Amino acid sequence: MSEKDIRYYWNLKGFKPNPKQEKAILHVKGPLFLTAGPGSGKTRVILWRTVNLIVFHQVDPKKIFLATFTDKAAHQLKEGLRSLLGLITNETGQPYDISRMAIGTVHSICQDILVDRNRVFSPDGVRSKAPVLLDSLGQYFKIYRRSFWRELLNAGGYLYSDNIEDDEEAAQREINMYFSGSDFYSRHEAATNIISIFNRFSEENLNPSAHQPDDEILRRILKMYAFYCNSHIGEKIDTVDFSLLQQRAFNKIKSFNGSKDAYDYIIIDEYQDTNSIQEQIYFEIARKCKNICVVGDDDQALYRFRGATVENLVEFEERSKKYLNEIPTRIDLDTNYRSKKKIVNFYTDFIEQTNWAKRDGKGSYRVADKDIQPFNQEDFSAIVTTIKIEKINVFEKVAQFVFDLKANGKIEDYNQVAFLFPSLSYRGLKNGAVAEFETALNNKGIQIFAPRAGRFLEIPEAIEIFGLLFHILERPSHQGPASGGLKDYRQWQLNAMYRAEQLMAHDSLLKEYVSDRQEEIKMVKADYEALMKVIDKKKWKLENALNLDMIRDLASASGLSQTAKATLQKRAFLELLKKKQQAKQPVSLNYVVNRVTSVDWSILDLFYQLCGFKHFQKMYELAEEGIDEGPVCNLGLITQYLARFMEEYTPIITASFLSDKKFANTFVGSYLYAIYRLGESEYEDADDPFPKGRVPFLTIHQSKGLEFPYVVLGNLNKIDRPADKKEIIIRELLQKEGEPLDRISHFDNMRMFYVALSRAQQMTILPQWKGQQRSQAFKNMFAQNVYPVIESLNVAELPPSKLDNDDLGKSYSYTADYLSYQQCPRKYMTFNKYGFIPSRSQTMFFGSLVHQTIEDLHHLLISEKKKKQEA
Repeated sequence: MSEKDIRYYWNLKGFKPNPKQEKAILHVKGPLFLTAGPGSGKTRVILWRTVNLIVFHQVDPKKIFLATFTDKAAHQLKEGLRSLLGLITNETGQPYDISRMAIGTVHSICQDILVDRNRVFSPDGVRSKAPVLLDSLGQYFKIYRRSFWRELLNAGGYLYSDNIEDDEEAAQREINMYFSGSDFYSRHEAATNIISIFNRFSEENLNPSAHQPDDEILRRILKMYAFYCNSHIGEKIDTVDFSLLQQRAFNKIKSFNGSKDAYDYIIIDEYQDTNSIQEQIYFEIARKCKNICVVGDDDQALYRFRGATVENLVEFEERSKKYLNEIPTRIDLDTNYRSKKKIVNFYTDFIEQTNWAKRDGKGSYRVADKDIQPFNQEDFSAIVTTIKIEKINVFEKVAQFVFDLKANGKIEDYNQVAFLFPSLSYRGLKNGAVAEFETALNNKGIQIFAPRAGRFLEIPEAIEIFGLLFHILERPSHQGPASGGLKDYRQWQLNAMYRAEQLMAHDSLLKEYVSDRQEEIKMVKADYEALMKVIDKKKWKLENALNLDMIRDLASASGLSQTAKATLQKRAFLELLKKKQQAKQPVSLNYVVNRVTSVDWSILDLFYQLCGFKHFQKMYELAEEGIDEGPVCNLGLITQYLARFMEEYTPIITASFLSDKKFANTFVGSYLYAIYRLGESEYEDADDPFPKGRVPFLTIHQSKGLEFPYVVLGNLNKIDRPADKKEIIIRELLQKEGEPLDRISHFDNMRMFYVALSRAQQMTILPQWKGQQRSQAFKNMFAQNVYPVIESLNVAELPPSKLDNDDLGKSYSYTADYLSYQQCPRKYMTFNKYGFIPSRSQTMFFGSLVHQTIEDLHHLLISEKKKKQEA
């Protein structure tokens, strides 16, 4: 097809690319380097370039590798690509199938490579079994569990005496002192430190056996890492964390020569956030085709703490020449379509406040010759500040300004104003400015949404739900003294139970429901004790196979409830046991006991039943009416944590698990305590990430890739700190060059504020107050210019801001979307919009499972036949 054809579809979508965007979209052969400043339309360029390859150059979608940084961005790319291809199909009748295309985060694509979904990474074309992927919480649970933790310490030579507890405490103190300079004996602190360095080792593809440093502690840690890398061997379930997943995928690619033919085009978004092992993967699969396109902005590199290496982008031109023997075509996407002129001028001037030149005068630590220009040339007061008065008065004036914006119809919803901070909390507590801005807004009747400001478990919805669960399922019996963190956690439990008591006092039906569940638990525990008395008296073993004659003795146990007796004597149950015995697959006695003494609901069932009471019903009604979606978003996150607990431990609640408070100790004393200490809170919705009716409070890292009509930068200071210990270790072990260690923190802080300053469409507000600490770059900016103050603005004269409707497109499913909505709009809202996890959900359709299994068997038989012929 001709170039005119693609322009026809641009017109249909109302897309008018500028000359540089057009050149990037139509580029086909050879490496391509796209620098993409804020608001430059890079997502549309990536999508249309992919469409151009598939539709106008007949590239098979499964030969395209399209990776981005976050699940949210990957979702946006998939939906946008389906929409654009669907548009073309409607015009031409030609369908396009992207189901086998490598599109997603690099981690999801690495999983596909290990499984070999398209059968291109193994000589036999046989799929492999995918390892179970541990996210950050799963990785923490694996390493923190005392049994595995001691195995790790033993591998490092830390456990050498008869007193394991003392050795363990000494090891934890040494590890914590080594990484943070703190003499803590906390296993939690030590585990998080070890996880961080393990992930850096994996991201650098480090071979622990190849290094013997003089540092004795580091030698111990390398031995622990070697043990950790091999800990899946011999295990029933093969598990891998995100970092090791990439390492395994790279090793699979390297080991098979045919890997070079897997893809014809490689497109990587957010390339400034890639790490060393990812760079190796990308260049390895591009070795033959050489059609690698990287897109990114080094000024928005934020993820060094996750192992990202900004030099991957800054030095891409040199590295492309080194690895592919080709110099890439560079195209700068340097027109900002997002922000007013003065916002663009401010953040471009801001980033220049630092000297990025290398000390030897040969080059720069920043991509050279960038020249970002605003599309909007309107001379509008888009950068404003406040009169420098007492802090509390400044916060009140900013809150009043936000209130006036809504009252005057300049914003349609409070979620169009974002407050950004370098951090929201420290050790589970809200930072000062965060709490004070929240108070000022609350005084104006404005609610915020900030699940990461403090601990998620301390938000009202979490306190209420978990308090009710504690009343039903109990909590641990706390004894003895506690450290500060544990003491705070115990107090949180008491506060949650007290709040639950208040809710029950105002709702007699809720109180009755909780009482009924308590009685049900009391009954199954009594049944369990009655059955165990018979088992102990008969000297039976729970793990032994069941003899059907045992049923009569169990059913006649003294004190057994009628419900348990009925279950034991139920014909269908007895028939099942007989069939198992005849098939020589008898069940164990333990199975029967658990079957008889388990409750008929899971912890997620409890959650949804509690949500049926009036206090929680009001939250759903507010969301349905578009008044306040915050509480429902938080409830959705609670379901994710409850589902995660069921996945980690068991979905079934049995009396044996409930007895001796084993369930309470596991759920409350271990699982929730870990979440409490980690400060876990990860609510993120792919379509509508910020609930209506509330002002989002975000870390600057969270705001990356987002935009808002109004942005308040709540803190203009971030202290430059010494280089992180992990970075020093990596540099010394690998003799690796990079940005100067003494400038890393400053560079990262400048990039962080650059991201914050480039989020606003219409106005950025930079509050000032007496005694305020500001980074030097902000001092320079305020010294060079005088900015208007919000007190001088006439809100009534400001132009209105409309809610943003993304026109990239979204595809809907007849069964998953239309029929689900038609069946129950509220159900569709909770599961499809707010990320609720359904109770007892099915995760795989039978038909697709059968199809995949048959296909795998077919390829396996072909492989075996080929092996026999070769023999």
